[in-house]
Amino acid sequence: MLSKRAESLKPSPTLAISAKEKALKAQGLDIAGFGAGEPDFDTPSHIKDEAIKAIKENFTRYTPVGGIDPLKDAVIEKFKRDNGLEYKRDEILISCGGKHALYNLFQAIFQEGDEVIIPAPYWVSYPPMVELAGAKPVIIDTKEEEDYQITAEMLKKYINSRTKGIILNYPSNPVGSIFYRENLEEIGKLAVTHDFYIVSDEIYEKITYDDYIHVSIASLDPEFKKRTIICHGVSKTYAMTGWRIGFTAGPAAIVKAMNNIQSQSTSNPTSISQMASIAALTGPQDSIAVMVGEFKKRRDFLVSELKSIPGVSCYLPKGAFYVFPNFNAFLGKRLNGKEIKDSSTLTEILLEDYHTAVVPGVEFGKEGYLRLSFATSMDVIKKGVERIKKAAASVV
Repeated sequence: MLSKRAESLKPSPTLAISAKEKALKAQGLDIAGFGAGEPDFDTPSHIKDEAIKAIKENFTRYTPVGGIDPLKDAVIEKFKRDNGLEYKRDEILISCGGKHALYNLFQAIFQEGDEVIIPAPYWVSYPPMVELAGAKPVIIDTKEEEDYQITAEMLKKYINSRTKGIILNYPSNPVGSIFYRENLEEIGKLAVTHDFYIVSDEIYEKITYDDYIHVSIASLDPEFKKRTIICHGVSKTYAMTGWRIGFTAGPAAIVKAMNNIQSQSTSNPTSISQMASIAALTGPQDSIAVMVGEFKKRRDFLVSELKSIPGVSCYLPKGAFYVFPNFNAFLGKRLNGKEIKDSSTLTEILLEDYHTAVVPGVEFGKEGYLRLSFATSMDVIKKGVERIKKAAASVV
């Protein structure tokens, strides 16, 4: 007999799509995969060299639960350099990836009876992780035509005595949107007035386009910073997804609680990956501009191609490496004799009949949309978008 918690929990849909894609490839099928949020670039050489050095020098044993001090210091310097934020070591926690940082945080600050506001479209794991902490996700729908913004007026409708926090992800997965500075300021003021936490997921901070420069909500006011917990990591910025290093910056009491939770679950992050992450944060940063430049080319091409499909609109991402085209015009119609009931049905048809892997928008809280990652080669993007256009032309 499984626990109710386990019975009600679904696997991550993005990881499930990626697993199905890999299984079909293993069968010899040519799959154009847009599922994984994983840069296709190699981890920079100086980072890999530091990991090899760590192994050769036998830095392969347990470290402190919350990470080694040199890595905490590198994280502190990163926040000072990039965001103008000052933190101490007891306000930093190193975890086994950005997702682990968020999980620890939700376990530390949310509980039964709490409500947590989540703007939609949202990253697929936010609502399940909130529910695993016993709290209730409260979803606020945002609109493509309004640049996916959350305003104070929208937020006030959902705030009550049970509101414990709001989750902000900017640049956003799955949309690539950002929050205007004035809206961040209004959200911060409401957090101060109503005394709730701001969970600021800034993992895509460095992957931005069109001269947009990321601004952390914690940097806008000391009172905002007191209530903000930033979750971050090295995976996206440095093409280090498999190294599994995330980090948190926030109030010392919360970080201590997260450390305690981590001590009873995973214990310390991988020692070797910690040394590599120091090299990532303190070493040459030129690889980021190269990667972002290539992502921009892919973004521009993919958005242009998707918008050329009759009935499809597509928001131009300001950051991250996803597009979120609107396919609502196709719902209720038929493709290859099958009714397109929803985004999940369309996803299944694209994978099974057109060998193209995308993620249904409903998993991100937005029905009728699809998420495509352009963290893959231009060859795959061109092949996949041609297949999507072929499918769209066959819809009746």
